[in-house]
Amino acid sequence: MRTLNLGILAHVDAGKTSLTERLLHEAGVTDALGSVDSGSTQTDSLDLERRRGITIKAAVVSFTIGDTVVNLIDTPGHPDFIAEVERAMNVLDGAVLVVSAVEGVQAQTRILMRALRRLGIPTLIFVNKIDRAGARYEDLLADLAAKLDPAVIAMDTVEHIKGIGARSQSSPRTDQAFLTELTDLLAEHDDAFLADYVGDERAASPARIRRSLVEQTAAARVFPVYFGSAITGEGVDGLTEGIRHLLPAADGEPAGPVSATVFKVERGSAGEKIAYARMYSGTISVRDRLPVSAGEGKVTGISVFDQGDDHRAQSVSAGRIAKLWGLDARIGDSIGLAPKRRTEHFAPPTLETVVVPARETDRVALHQALAQLAEQDPLIGLHHNESESELSLSLYGEVQKEVIEATLADEFGLDVDFQESTVICIERPTGSGEAVQFIAVEPNPFLATVGLRIDPAPIGHASNDLASNDAGIEFKLGVELGSMPPAFFNAVEESVHRTFNEGLRGWQVHDCTVTMTHSGYWARQSSAHGSFDKSMSSTAGDFRNLTRVVLMDALARAGTAVHEPVHRFRIEVPEDALRGVLALLAKLRAVPGGPPEPVPQGKGRAYVLEGSIPAASVHALGQRLPSLTSGEGVAECVFDRYEPVSGPAPSRTRTRSDPLCPNVE
Repeated sequence: MRTLNLGILAHVDAGKTSLTERLLHEAGVTDALGSVDSGSTQTDSLDLERRRGITIKAAVVSFTIGDTVVNLIDTPGHPDFIAEVERAMNVLDGAVLVVSAVEGVQAQTRILMRALRRLGIPTLIFVNKIDRAGARYEDLLADLAAKLDPAVIAMDTVEHIKGIGARSQSSPRTDQAFLTELTDLLAEHDDAFLADYVGDERAASPARIRRSLVEQTAAARVFPVYFGSAITGEGVDGLTEGIRHLLPAADGEPAGPVSATVFKVERGSAGEKIAYARMYSGTISVRDRLPVSAGEGKVTGISVFDQGDDHRAQSVSAGRIAKLWGLDARIGDSIGLAPKRRTEHFAPPTLETVVVPARETDRVALHQALAQLAEQDPLIGLHHNESESELSLSLYGEVQKEVIEATLADEFGLDVDFQESTVICIERPTGSGEAVQFIAVEPNPFLATVGLRIDPAPIGHASNDLASNDAGIEFKLGVELGSMPPAFFNAVEESVHRTFNEGLRGWQVHDCTVTMTHSGYWARQSSAHGSFDKSMSSTAGDFRNLTRVVLMDALARAGTAVHEPVHRFRIEVPEDALRGVLALLAKLRAVPGGPPEPVPQGKGRAYVLEGSIPAASVHALGQRLPSLTSGEGVAECVFDRYEPVSGPAPSRTRTRSDPLCPNVE
């Protein structure tokens, strides 16, 4: 049996979960079709998901199509939960991108398609809701080509799509016009196919066309499009055949070395940690001891997915997805050898909020609960300000805040309040700075010599790249590697990265090079006829603590500038609302990227506005746009870059004691 790890992705409300339910039902996994509205879906298993009618956590479910076992990963569609999508994408063999036939290509649709193309994930497009009023066919195909990728090809036709309440039907395209269109598209992306076709048109036989379509879909050069309705089941058969025949199966050698990636972590009913892992190579069995990133763990239990549920097993092999017990794993950890797979990273969270327990006695319990949630979603970035006893979280949006509040109440019995969300800024060095403290020389209280120089690094190689969440901090040695034990150098480097989580004004420091210019230590010593004497011997702790002091001293000499996150925007507004929207953008400090571009819109005209806007203004834009445009305005905002703050630089309270003082940990 072949195995295919398939992702279902979409903009919120495009019908992604409904399509998952239809696929499960058609495969015989479920007797009745689950409904999002009634809260009876297979993959939205959380009570909160059923109540709100949205997917919050990625869920895995398995079914069989012919000779193919499909491990389907249903992902959230709301942009506030993009981190769940990011982690799922990194383990996929193929994907189905769902688009509404009514709303068409939306903001999240574009973001997802760009990521799928960057990763080279073979993708089928399913246009859902063809049975709804306002559904489109030909002009929607044009939108898919213009906004997603020119290499889209409709695999079926749609009948009776126009008219209020019309019941639409889709059927496979088999006419000569389709074969000509498909042949031309394949020839654009396959030189061998083009050469044969130009030499002899008869070389483009149906079998050769089919083979080239399979190859180019698997290579993510061509994107077949299917039309249908997840609710009625219309057109789903065609999509199912596409999943079975056009998307490539998982590869990997079961007898090879163990190589897997953890993409999801959850807690069981007894509080035990459960790791969801995608197997790339080898076989894992119960009681195996395995390297997990920097440590090692023993597998105490395994579950594999089969026919709609997961079942206990003694082993799991390459290509499969499994739940593993007994490993102290984190999201992103490698099990065994690190797989050679490119990973996708979306924009980092740009908001943060302080969480306050309704009862002061719940503060410790709240910290423990948030720590568990941070295991399941590391990007919420739990920060504990010990000096002010504050707990803060990083967020993508206000809906995520509401979900966290409900989760704390439902799962942990904790009532909390959130302070107003603020924007997460960063700091960048404005110049170079250097500092050094020598061992046994005042005011240095540590048995270590550390000298560091900070230089600005080119902006854009890390923090401005949407394919990376790296802060762009490079650590280099300007001293001999053998001048002291490797553990001390490691302690310095670790402390550099940890210290730069908070710069001079409390924001994370980005884009700089830190060079170690001086080093020195006292070798392990003991008193006469005595044991090891800490007061006479350097330890890694001496280097960690002194690095904090020296690094912040060097940073103060270099100076920093605070930068705020900036989003790209694209807004489509009716002509009569253009002036009001332009005035709003000016108030929100938005910068147009050019003059408004007219586009057709029904009986009237509309304009497209593009440019950049501070992240702090995005929420206000979303609130004001509907009233200014009578609900017809559509805005897409995507994180783009960081820019220097104009006016007084905002600061954030430090969560750790001031490293400029010698009284550090």
